[in-house]
Formats: sequence, C-alpha cells, structure tokens
Amino acid sequence: MPQSARRKTNKNKSRKKKQEKRIEALLKFDRDIIYGAAGGQLEVFKRQPRAVIGVDEVGRGCLAGPVVASAVMLKELSCDSLFNMELADLDDSKKLPHEIREKLSVHIRSGDGAEYAIAECSAKEIDRINILKASLLAMKKAVTDLLSRLPYELEEVVLLVDGNKRIDFKDIKQITVIKGDSHSASIAAASVVAKVYRDGLMKELGEKYPQYLWHSNKGYPSKAHKEAIAIHGLTKWHRKTFRWQINEEENI
Repeated sequence: MPQSARRKTNKNKSRKKKQEKRIEALLKFDRDIIYGAAGGQLEVFKRQPRAVIGVDEVGRGCLAGPVVASAVMLKELSCDSLFNMELADLDDSKKLPHEIREKLSVHIRSGDGAEYAIAECSAKEIDRINILKASLLAMKKAVTDLLSRLPYELEEVVLLVDGNKRIDFKDIKQITVIKGDSHSASIAAASVVAKVYRDGLMKELGEKYPQYLWHSNKGYPSKAHKEAIAIHGLTKWHRKTFRWQINEEENI
C-alpha cells in the first residue's frame, strides 16, 4: 500500500475511534441520569426514571423566523444499538457540516430508535411575550407533544434541558445542562433535529423573500440581512422587538 494511502487509512481509523468515544460519552451521560450516577445532580426519585428526553431550541438570536424547539428520546442508550452506531457524528448542531446534520436528522426522525417532537413560536408570539419566554414555550410544546405519545408516567421521565432555564412543568423532573448538546446524546439529537427543521423552513421562506438572503443567513443578523431590511423594510416574519444585545441572564 502506498504511504499516502496508508496515512489516509490511519487517519480514517483515528477519526472513527474518536467518534466512537464521543458518542459513548454522550450516551453515558444520559445513562447515568437514569441509573442515578449523575454526580449528585439529582434528588432522590420516587420511582426510577425509565426515559430521558433531551430538549433544545434554535433561532433565538435571529431577526426573522420562528424560534424552534425539539424534544428527543433515544429508545436505547447503548453504543451496542445499531441505531446509535449511526449517531457517531453527533455533536452540537452548530459545529456540524450541513450534510452531516441532514443525515443525522433523517436518521433520528426515521422512528427506528428515537421518538421526537418539533414545535415553534412565531415572530408574532416572540414580539408578544419576549424571546426568552417564547423559547421556553416552544420547548414546552415539543415536550408536551412527545409525552402524549410515550407510554410513561410523568414521574418516570427526566428532561435534560439545554441551558440554564427550566421549562414550566411542575410534575416532571428536569436537569438544565449548560452547553448540553456537547454533553448529552439526547440534547445533541434535539439540537440537530431543531436546526435542520428551522433551516429548511427559512430556506422555503427565502424563496418568497429572496432579497433578505434567508437561504444563507437563516434569519440571523448578517450584514447583508440588515442592509436588506434598511432597503426593503420588515416582513411579517421579522421580529419587531428584536434587541441587538440579548441580556446575559436570558441566555439559555
């Protein structure tokens, strides 16, 4: 085998091993929640959890479009699962190439090894109640939808919520996880599903409003997007109450 080919093979093996270690660490985080080895994060359960649901949102810092949340429950939390082996690239959705995100989202939404729900709050809702409340409301909608299709009692479920804000549920255990999509497989999966869904939505809207370049900026405040607003004004999809500086205490 030529030396260049050997180097490429070794590089691929190294990458694969790194991916396997990463997905195992993400899955272990979620397993530890269920089996009570979460480093003192949890109070004593009345009943041992049977399901972990990861929750994340995307689009909070955008000028236009909805904030979208996803809730995902992986049916198994072991690397031995054939379904989970296909999640080897799983990571914070913002760090992943578009093609990898799309592939992961299709796999997660296939129904073979995961259950999921997607919910959104519109720009109008965001303007009415503010972006923080809208983000948490979208999360609540997604979780409520998913729970309605799962065969578990509320006390058998634990929510892993990305960030530092809890969702408005009284009867469900929750753990907030800063940068959760870098620690939890379920949160990372929710992050991917939500981002791919929202990116697709903004691409569709971009076909109707090409001047705002939503197919590329996805509604975020890029220079070109702000210049387009200065020339063409706001659409019904824009958030009229957008604040250019989001308070740190509202970061989730």
